[in-house]
Amino acid sequence: MQDLPGSVLFCCDYNAVRSPMAEGLMKKYYGFDTYVQSAGVKNDLEIDGFSIAVCQEMDVELSRHKSRSFDEMEQWGDDLSGFDLVIALSPASQRRALELTRFFHLEVEYWPILDPTGLGETREAKLASYRQARDQISAKLIERFGPPVPSAAKP
Repeated sequence: MQDLPGSVLFCCDYNAVRSPMAEGLMKKYYGFDTYVQSAGVKNDLEIDGFSIAVCQEMDVELSRHKSRSFDEMEQWGDDLSGFDLVIALSPASQRRALELTRFFHLEVEYWPILDPTGLGETREAKLASYRQARDQISAKLIERFGPPVPSAAKP
Protein backbone atom coordinates (compact mmCIF):
# COMPACT_ATOMS: atom_id res chain seq x y z
CA MET A 1 0.00 0.00 0.00
CA GLN A 2 1.34 3.42 -0.99
CA ASP A 3 0.20 7.01 -0.80
CA LEU A 4 -2.15 8.22 -3.49
CA PRO A 5 -0.38 9.77 -6.46
CA GLY A 6 -1.38 13.20 -7.73
CA SER A 7 -2.56 11.74 -11.03
CA VAL A 8 -3.24 8.29 -12.49
CA LEU A 9 -3.97 7.10 -16.01
CA PHE A 10 -5.59 3.69 -16.44
CA CYS A 11 -5.29 2.14 -19.87
CA CYS A 12 -6.48 -0.95 -21.74
CA ASP A 13 -7.14 -1.95 -25.33
CA TYR A 14 -10.22 0.15 -26.22
CA ASN A 15 -11.10 2.25 -23.14
CA ALA A 16 -14.50 0.57 -23.17
CA VAL A 17 -14.37 -2.06 -20.40
CA ARG A 18 -11.50 -2.35 -17.90
CA SER A 19 -9.94 1.11 -17.84
CA PRO A 20 -13.27 2.96 -17.42
CA MET A 21 -14.13 0.57 -14.58
CA ALA A 22 -10.78 1.32 -12.94
CA GLU A 23 -11.25 5.07 -13.39
CA GLY A 24 -14.74 4.97 -11.87
CA LEU A 25 -13.76 2.74 -8.96
CA MET A 26 -10.69 4.86 -8.17
CA LYS A 27 -12.84 8.00 -8.00
CA LYS A 28 -15.43 6.25 -5.83
CA TYR A 29 -12.87 4.79 -3.43
CA TYR A 30 -10.48 7.73 -3.07
CA GLY A 31 -12.38 10.84 -4.07
CA PHE A 32 -11.18 13.54 -6.39
CA ASP A 33 -7.91 14.62 -4.77
CA THR A 34 -6.15 12.45 -7.35
CA TYR A 35 -6.65 13.36 -11.02
CA VAL A 36 -7.81 10.13 -12.70
CA GLN A 37 -8.31 9.45 -16.41
CA SER A 38 -8.41 6.45 -18.71
CA ALA A 39 -7.47 5.75 -22.31
CA GLY A 40 -7.15 2.91 -24.78
CA VAL A 41 -4.63 1.85 -27.38
CA LYS A 42 -7.47 2.27 -29.88
CA ASN A 43 -10.81 3.99 -29.70
CA ASP A 44 -13.34 2.36 -31.96
CA LEU A 45 -15.76 1.10 -29.32
CA GLU A 46 -18.20 2.88 -27.04
CA ILE A 47 -18.40 2.13 -23.33
CA ASP A 48 -19.52 -1.46 -22.88
CA GLY A 49 -23.05 -1.96 -21.52
CA PHE A 50 -22.02 -4.83 -19.27
CA SER A 51 -19.33 -2.61 -17.72
CA ILE A 52 -21.96 0.04 -17.06
CA ALA A 53 -24.26 -2.57 -15.47
CA VAL A 54 -21.73 -4.16 -13.11
CA CYS A 55 -20.36 -0.81 -11.99
CA GLN A 56 -23.86 0.52 -11.39
CA GLU A 57 -24.23 -2.32 -8.86
CA MET A 58 -21.53 -0.50 -6.85
CA ASP A 59 -22.98 3.00 -7.45
CA VAL A 60 -20.28 3.83 -10.00
CA GLU A 61 -21.69 5.75 -12.96
CA LEU A 62 -20.09 4.91 -16.32
CA SER A 63 -22.88 5.62 -18.80
CA ARG A 64 -21.53 9.11 -19.60
CA HIS A 65 -17.98 7.86 -20.17
CA LYS A 66 -16.55 8.82 -23.56
CA SER A 67 -13.94 6.35 -24.81
CA ARG A 68 -10.68 7.82 -26.03
CA SER A 69 -7.34 6.62 -27.31
CA PHE A 70 -3.84 7.66 -26.25
CA ASP A 71 -3.62 9.76 -29.42
CA GLU A 72 -6.93 11.54 -28.74
CA MET A 73 -5.92 12.11 -25.14
CA GLU A 74 -2.77 13.93 -26.25
CA GLN A 75 -4.73 15.92 -28.87
CA TRP A 76 -7.08 17.07 -26.09
CA GLY A 77 -4.18 18.27 -23.95
CA ASP A 78 -3.72 15.38 -21.49
CA ASP A 79 0.00 14.76 -22.05
CA LEU A 80 1.24 11.45 -20.62
CA SER A 81 4.18 13.25 -19.01
CA GLY A 82 1.66 15.02 -16.76
CA PHE A 83 0.69 11.78 -14.99
CA ASP A 84 2.48 10.42 -11.94
CA LEU A 85 1.45 6.84 -12.61
CA VAL A 86 0.17 4.85 -15.58
CA ILE A 87 -1.57 1.55 -14.81
CA ALA A 88 -1.92 -0.75 -17.81
CA LEU A 89 -4.66 -3.38 -17.61
CA SER A 90 -3.79 -5.27 -20.80
CA PRO A 91 -0.52 -6.36 -22.46
CA ALA A 92 -1.13 -4.14 -25.52
CA SER A 93 -1.75 -1.07 -23.37
CA GLN A 94 1.37 -1.82 -21.32
CA ARG A 95 3.47 -1.93 -24.49
CA ARG A 96 1.95 1.32 -25.76
CA ALA A 97 2.36 3.09 -22.40
CA LEU A 98 6.01 2.03 -22.17
CA GLU A 99 6.58 3.19 -25.73
CA LEU A 100 4.97 6.59 -25.07
CA THR A 101 6.75 7.11 -21.74
CA ARG A 102 10.26 5.99 -22.65
CA PHE A 103 11.49 9.60 -22.59
CA PHE A 104 9.76 10.50 -19.30
CA HIS A 105 10.55 9.51 -15.76
CA LEU A 106 7.12 7.96 -15.31
CA GLU A 107 6.07 4.84 -13.47
CA VAL A 108 4.13 2.28 -15.52
CA GLU A 109 2.56 -0.64 -13.67
CA TYR A 110 0.93 -3.67 -15.25
CA TRP A 111 -2.12 -5.23 -13.60
CA PRO A 112 -3.18 -8.41 -15.45
CA ILE A 113 -6.96 -7.99 -15.38
CA LEU A 114 -9.29 -10.49 -17.05
CA ASP A 115 -10.76 -9.32 -20.37
CA PRO A 116 -14.42 -10.31 -19.93
CA THR A 117 -15.49 -9.50 -23.49
CA GLY A 118 -16.58 -12.58 -25.38
CA LEU A 119 -16.89 -14.72 -22.25
CA GLY A 120 -20.15 -16.37 -21.28
CA GLU A 121 -23.09 -17.53 -23.38
CA THR A 122 -25.99 -16.10 -21.39
CA ARG A 123 -26.55 -12.63 -20.00
CA GLU A 124 -25.93 -13.90 -16.45
CA ALA A 125 -22.72 -15.67 -17.49
CA LYS A 126 -21.50 -12.50 -19.23
CA LEU A 127 -22.34 -10.39 -16.17
CA ALA A 128 -20.45 -12.86 -13.98
CA SER A 129 -17.33 -12.40 -16.17
CA TYR A 130 -17.60 -8.62 -15.99
CA ARG A 131 -18.11 -8.77 -12.23
CA GLN A 132 -14.96 -10.88 -11.98
CA ALA A 133 -12.97 -8.24 -13.89
CA ARG A 134 -14.50 -5.44 -11.78
CA ASP A 135 -13.67 -7.29 -8.58
CA GLN A 136 -10.07 -7.92 -9.73
CA ILE A 137 -9.68 -4.17 -10.35
CA SER A 138 -11.23 -3.39 -6.97
CA ALA A 139 -8.85 -5.78 -5.18
CA LYS A 140 -5.80 -4.33 -6.98
CA LEU A 141 -6.85 -0.76 -6.10
CA ILE A 142 -7.19 -1.66 -2.42
CA GLU A 143 -3.91 -3.61 -2.45
CA ARG A 144 -2.08 -0.68 -4.08
CA PHE A 145 -3.73 2.34 -2.42
CA GLY A 146 -5.34 1.00 0.76
CA PRO A 147 -8.96 0.72 1.84
CA PRO A 148 -11.52 3.10 0.32
CA VAL A 149 -11.73 6.47 2.02
CA PRO A 150 -15.10 6.73 3.78
CA SER A 151 -15.31 10.46 3.16
CA ALA A 152 -14.42 10.21 -0.55
CA ALA A 153 -16.35 12.76 -2.60
CA LYS A 154 -19.19 11.36 -4.63
CA PRO A 155 -19.58 12.48 -8.27
